[in-house]
Amino acid sequence: MNILLQTLIEEFREKMDAFTGGVSREIHFPTIANKIMVAIGMRRTGKTYSLLQVIQRLLKDVPITRILFISFEDDRLLPMTQKEFGELVDAFYTLYPENHDHLCYLFFDEIQNVDQWHTVIRRYFDTKKVKIYLTGSSAKLLSKEINTSLRGRSYPVEVWPFSFSEYLRAKQIDTPGKVLGKNTLDKLKGHLNFYMEQGGFPENIFLNHQLDHQAWRYTLQNYVSTVILRDIVERYRITNIALIRYMIKTLLRNTGCSFAVHKFYNDLKSQGFSVGKDTIHDYLGYISDAYLAFPVSLYDDSLRKIQTNPKKIYAVDTGLARAYTIGRTQDVGHHFENLVYLDLRRSKHEEVCYYLTKTRKEVDFMARDGLGTWHLYQVCWDMNDPDTLKRETAALEEAEKELGIKGEIITPDSYFTSFLPRIRAP
Repeated sequence: MNILLQTLIEEFREKMDAFTGGVSREIHFPTIANKIMVAIGMRRTGKTYSLLQVIQRLLKDVPITRILFISFEDDRLLPMTQKEFGELVDAFYTLYPENHDHLCYLFFDEIQNVDQWHTVIRRYFDTKKVKIYLTGSSAKLLSKEINTSLRGRSYPVEVWPFSFSEYLRAKQIDTPGKVLGKNTLDKLKGHLNFYMEQGGFPENIFLNHQLDHQAWRYTLQNYVSTVILRDIVERYRITNIALIRYMIKTLLRNTGCSFAVHKFYNDLKSQGFSVGKDTIHDYLGYISDAYLAFPVSLYDDSLRKIQTNPKKIYAVDTGLARAYTIGRTQDVGHHFENLVYLDLRRSKHEEVCYYLTKTRKEVDFMARDGLGTWHLYQVCWDMNDPDTLKRETAALEEAEKELGIKGEIITPDSYFTSFLPRIRAP
């Protein structure tokens, strides 16, 4: 174990020497005493990179000998037991015995790959001067173990694909101040179209799409295949792999649309799948826990109505949804709605639902922010059609009267000038 640890430390130092810092992410690890930072998100969203950015800042004031970085995606470490994990960390303190008396920083990437990892983390957190950072690819697995074993010691930080504002910075596209003229708005809308089609996964953003138009699609589909096998099939011991693949494709091809378990159950029967409705509910939870796609429920005081009404489905990335779209057409309106959903999640809105008025008119989002305030948002890509304007406005006005909440319609222009700057404000 000592020899392997020294090899890992040497490789880590080489990595940091070559690390340039990259694009500044909208990810914030707050300075909170006695809390373990836990970065959670889908694979390839930049969780590891965000840890390296934290380490780069630390190295301005902290000797590298007080920093331990271990990636548990490394095949040399797997499979790893609880005992072996403890021995690995012990070896770090044996190698640098002076660290027993100093504050050290421990970074463990994809920690869910270690059996009973939380017992070792708890021991070091309770007995040493440490600041611990973890990453993982499953919300459910990490949260269950954190809640039962770490008992209030952790602080979760979600890591998403690049937002549109991060995408602009990554592509070095200048953005003007608060006053936006028509020329600027038209250019931003063009960039937004491209961003929604290609998505915000860091690796995919820097592909030369003009040289290889299909590279982005293959890249994203490979991400999904890895998540299916590593974070769903292996973790939950699923044997019907064809069914989970079919379900994920269905969800990604229908972002912004309703998803009813009963209707999907009948669809599966017609496809020759033998499955119960409880299994479909379980699979939907697994897919959400792996950060692939998310079900959004109806807002209502009646739990029965919430459970019996369809969910609306949104993908973790609009490019991921586009990668599974059949043919050349795409529903830009649904992708724009998906984009707004992700922005609400990124901006720490604690609850996001949709709302149906008493006459069954739909408002896309009813969202509660971190201060407990509810907001209504109606999303519309093109308001030039009089019928669309009338329909969207009527639904929002009806919801405002029923709920006593002021709402707003989000169009591309208001997205750039009002909505995005407001929810990005610290």
